[in-house]
Amino acid sequence: MNQKSLAILFLILLTSLTIIGRLFYLQVLDKKYKDLAFKNAVRKEYIIPERGYIFDRNKVLLVSNLPVYDIMGIPNQIKAFDTLSFLKYTHLTKDALLKALKKAKRYSWNKASLIVPKRDKNEISLFQEKIYKFPGFFIQRRAIRQYHTRSAANVLGFIREVNEREINKDRFYMSGDLIGKAGVEKSYEKILRGKKGVKFFMADKFNRKIGAYKKGRFDTLAQVGQDLRLSIDIRLQEFGDSLMKGKRGAIIAIEPKTGEILALVTAPTFPPAFLSGRNSSKNFNTLFRDKVNNPLLDRGLQGEYPPGSPFKMLNGLIGLQEGVIQPNTYFICNHGFYYGKHNHMYCHCGADGRRVYLSWAIPKSCNTFFSKSYLNIINHYDTPAEGLDQWHDALKRFGLGQYLHTDLPVGSKGFIPDSHFYDKYYGKGRWSASYTISNGIGQGEVLTTPIQLANVTAAIANKGYYYTPHIIKEINGSRQEIDSLYLTPKQTGIDQKYFDQIINGMAAVYKSGTAKYSQLKDIELCGKTGTSENKTRIDGKIVKLPDHSIFIAFGPKDNPKIVVTVFVENGGYGATIAAPIATLMIEKYLRGKITRTDLLQRILKTDLSQTYQLKNYEKQ
Repeated sequence: MNQKSLAILFLILLTSLTIIGRLFYLQVLDKKYKDLAFKNAVRKEYIIPERGYIFDRNKVLLVSNLPVYDIMGIPNQIKAFDTLSFLKYTHLTKDALLKALKKAKRYSWNKASLIVPKRDKNEISLFQEKIYKFPGFFIQRRAIRQYHTRSAANVLGFIREVNEREINKDRFYMSGDLIGKAGVEKSYEKILRGKKGVKFFMADKFNRKIGAYKKGRFDTLAQVGQDLRLSIDIRLQEFGDSLMKGKRGAIIAIEPKTGEILALVTAPTFPPAFLSGRNSSKNFNTLFRDKVNNPLLDRGLQGEYPPGSPFKMLNGLIGLQEGVIQPNTYFICNHGFYYGKHNHMYCHCGADGRRVYLSWAIPKSCNTFFSKSYLNIINHYDTPAEGLDQWHDALKRFGLGQYLHTDLPVGSKGFIPDSHFYDKYYGKGRWSASYTISNGIGQGEVLTTPIQLANVTAAIANKGYYYTPHIIKEINGSRQEIDSLYLTPKQTGIDQKYFDQIINGMAAVYKSGTAKYSQLKDIELCGKTGTSENKTRIDGKIVKLPDHSIFIAFGPKDNPKIVVTVFVENGGYGATIAAPIATLMIEKYLRGKITRTDLLQRILKTDLSQTYQLKNYEKQ
């Protein structure tokens, strides 16, 4: 064979090898055409797991699931279709369809997006028969929440469709998925949501399923979400809701030995089912726009109020710990006392110029005793600034002036002023303890949330420690996954021996003090009334609003099983509304029934709806 023949043979061989190599690359190595064929013939569908169920502390079912069907669409697979027929079969409006398709294209041309949400079995059956007419669309089954109570919307929360930010943040979610937006649905989202499954189907040119891909070799099963057992007693929660009808405010009930929240009532409120189902978005917008009642505000966790007289218990404890007052310490109260040059603080304890001891000051709520005790605390140090900071730090150990870090997604810090605050307001070194005297009786700059005040009450009931309030009791029947934050006691820094004097005084509040008309037979309770001043500015003028009614309580005295804090906005004296509500909540929990039917009927008939209209307020 000559050289020319060899060259031709070599060229033929090289060309053949090139063609074979290219074919090998296209058919074996390059996934492009395989993927394209796969996409055209195989459809990938996710199996949405059912969310975990939610129970109360007594294993009463609160939230389960209700199956619904979504129509999903993949933009790059959607062909021209009969719009009128589509709208007829899906009961969708044209505007809603165009909006959904536009959103789907913006999200992804290659991934499925929600087009028609939450149709029941009967509504989806007709579309299912005609689905071959609508290439690029398929039906996906999922579940929405079904509620078995009309209470605790603020605790349970709700689920809504994910937004683009949430999709980008967590690859678990795709367009149309649901996510917890409030309450335990949000706090425990990753536990409740479960794990998605995947199924691959062969599809014909009409987008109809013709069989499993590779006999289901690559399919995975969905894993249902884990169940939650909450600490709330739904009967107590529902009872609290009934007591707060026609009122604004909050009721917090806690088991002091564990920090478990027994009831978390906020008013006004709404049924949890109001934010489930097809009209959930519309209903949410209705609630959001209601700026008069503000039903989306959880007043128990987010409402910030002057704590009033219950705060006196803390100044008493700090004073005892600091040694600036003793059990035998007394102050003269003659309808109040003068401080500074011309300032006078009024008091209605009834001492009328007699000596007032701690044992009298608590049940009669003497402003003079606790204001002077506060001054002694601040002036115990070299400078007012140093004294105030010591006082501030002591209150922080009770959980005030900071987030409590409950396992619910909302909350407020409240406010406990320190020296820096007054330095900015008056100038450094230009103020004295008397400038801040209102702090001694829970007014002034001090703000607390109802949950914080309930936590303080639990610390008193426990004589010096508390557990961070929390709503979770078990996860899937176990306590192993509960955050250790909720299982570890926190110390207040006050010696146990000082709590007995405060507790005895709080017991006297029920026996002979401001709450004597709300006591229970055969159960010794401890409490403290509070009446918090309430002013606002309207049209540039200070408007005096009706005072807030406040009460803290626990019982029984010797082995406390429940702590209750009540805030009723514009409710007046603490003894009038808040104290009876607290008593009723305690009796309902301890006895399971109500014997003080007189209190019950009075509270149920008390409606403050007209009070909340500003046109009825008198400007002062």
